Amino acid sequence: MKRMRALLHADEVHQAGILGRNVTVCSLDSGAAADHPDFQGRICGFADFVSGRKDCYDDASHGTHVLGIIGGDGRCEKGRYCGIAPACRLLPVKVLDRRGEGELEDLLRAIDWVIANISRYQIRILNISAGGTKGELDAGTDLLVKKVEEAWDAGLIVVVAAGNQGTQPMSITVPGNSKKVITVGSSDDFRRQNGSVAGYSGCGPTRACICKPEVVAPGTGIVSCAAFWSDRKYYGRKSGTSMSAPAIAGAIALLLEKKPWLSNVEVKMRLRESAVDLGYPQNRQGWGMPDLRRFFEEEKNK
Repeated sequence: MKRMRALLHADEVHQAGILGRNVTVCSLDSGAAADHPDFQGRICGFADFVSGRKDCYDDASHGTHVLGIIGGDGRCEKGRYCGIAPACRLLPVKVLDRRGEGELEDLLRAIDWVIANISRYQIRILNISAGGTKGELDAGTDLLVKKVEEAWDAGLIVVVAAGNQGTQPMSITVPGNSKKVITVGSSDDFRRQNGSVAGYSGCGPTRACICKPEVVAPGTGIVSCAAFWSDRKYYGRKSGTSMSAPAIAGAIALLLEKKPWLSNVEVKMRLRESAVDLGYPQNRQGWGMPDLRRFFEEEKNK
């Protein structure tokens, strides 16, 4: 996590006192370990569309890891594994089961719930590190694309993982293929496979010829909060665009602390203006990787 913050220059923003205060980020995932010390006092609600439980929990650990990237405060290791927006409010919504799998119907219902509860929880950002694979694109999942666009039209800033089905064109997973939402790929997805180097981050264009992803962020070997711990080992390591998307969601929370009136379209344009070209093809990196110094410097110049 320290490396991720360094690459995005989040630490410099934190030193300026910007931590994501008074911004609620909702994450559709496998839930959250509500008793993790890094979330203390900041989980503002919970909804479970898998088992209908009232208590906040995570039986897969994926959601806890994602939430830690967004806004864990890193207190268990003296800030070493601090998330991007360590003072934001966190709203986990469970749509994935203990195997990290979910049903389309549950995801659709969950998004409806989020839209209906925007005012109650003051939700500004919706992170979705879950979605369909390439093979599911023609199986009615256009409904999911329409649903995330409803959330966008309701004013939410919707951030979605590009998926790990890359690196061929049209490998962006649903709902990252939506033309409206902010789709995030991995900036460091290269790995060794059978003696050669392969990448996992989904690439555009989409089947509808939409340029994707918008931006990229670190996603490989990311250390963040774990749902299950022993011997006070509160963190674990995961890889995937599921880790990249919440980094951008957290970055947006930082911006909204300073400029809460910005619309989702304005935020999206600021991401484009602050992105640094990494030298990869556009269908892999989009605009590039946001530099949070530029994210805020531009604000000073206006």
